[in-house]
Amino acid sequence: MARIDYIDDPNAPAINSVVPSVTVAIRDEHSRILLIHKVDNDLWALPGGGHDPGESITDTAVREVKEETGLDIAVTGLVGTYTNPNHRMAYPDGEVRQQFSLCFYGRWTGGQPHQDNTETKSVRWIDPRELDSLTIHSSMRMRIEHALDTSRTRPYLG
Repeated sequence: MARIDYIDDPNAPAINSVVPSVTVAIRDEHSRILLIHKVDNDLWALPGGGHDPGESITDTAVREVKEETGLDIAVTGLVGTYTNPNHRMAYPDGEVRQQFSLCFYGRWTGGQPHQDNTETKSVRWIDPRELDSLTIHSSMRMRIEHALDTSRTRPYLG
């Protein structure tokens, strides 16, 4: 059983964990954005994952992108912080995690995109006009929209 995401649900279970995580928005020379098709929940998302002890948070971003997509990247900025206490993720083992995620901008520096067949079943450059045809969780869609919004001058803080 995959995790269950609750957003603004008064019946959501109580939070018992907070784990910092990252996502990374990477664009190519055609202004497409890199998305992964996740194995665990069958949704499309930005690459990313949990922060490990001993890492800087930008090291986490670089590592997670490499693991999930095969790409080498450089972190170039912050899209935003996402810490909504009303977004909770319930896992089969009883953990109920509050969202705590930093979304970064990344620049592709090497490697070729490919799925890892463990966390990702597909890795694709997506034209922003194609986003509505993909199944994307609302919290992930917000990050993608923030990353694509060229009129923004400051990171999202929420």
